[in-house]
Amino acid sequence: MQTEIIIAGFGGQGVLFAGQLLAYAAMEEDKAVTWIPSYGPEMRGGTANCAVVVADEEIGSPFVKHPQAAIVMNLPSLDKYEALVAPGGVLVVNTSMVDRPCQRPDITVVEIPANEIAERLGDRRMTNMVLLGGLLAQLPVVSMEAVDKALKEHLPERHQKLLPLNRQAMQEGASQPARV
Repeated sequence: MQTEIIIAGFGGQGVLFAGQLLAYAAMEEDKAVTWIPSYGPEMRGGTANCAVVVADEEIGSPFVKHPQAAIVMNLPSLDKYEALVAPGGVLVVNTSMVDRPCQRPDITVVEIPANEIAERLGDRRMTNMVLLGGLLAQLPVVSMEAVDKALKEHLPERHQKLLPLNRQAMQEGASQPARV
């Protein structure tokens, strides 16, 4: 089985880190994985997205045209990727940065006010983790335990104190309702 996921937003939102973390978690579970980042030269504030492919066997191509899932962290990302999600797929939307509803009746939509949740938890940098939790609740391509382990192993030493907050942010996101 192969699962393709797009994570998109703008630079500084943790888009690439969320994708890397998903890739590391997949490796923790001995899955084949690819991670391809894409970002504008502006970095912070410019467009950023990444494609993550997780599979039980060798991956033929890392390129993603119609992902089974997408996390969109802002309105331009929703505008770009909503139509590309495969029918029956999952779309996780950061409603803190998106002011319109999803138009697709053939996918599962998880609308999460991720910025507000992250700020309530005490650190707006947790927005990406809230959304990742929302995705994994609907599409458990990797376990939360594998993500925890990947966080512990790949978070820089100076950020290790944020491990409990990262876990809490994912749990908050995972508890958000989905609309089918």
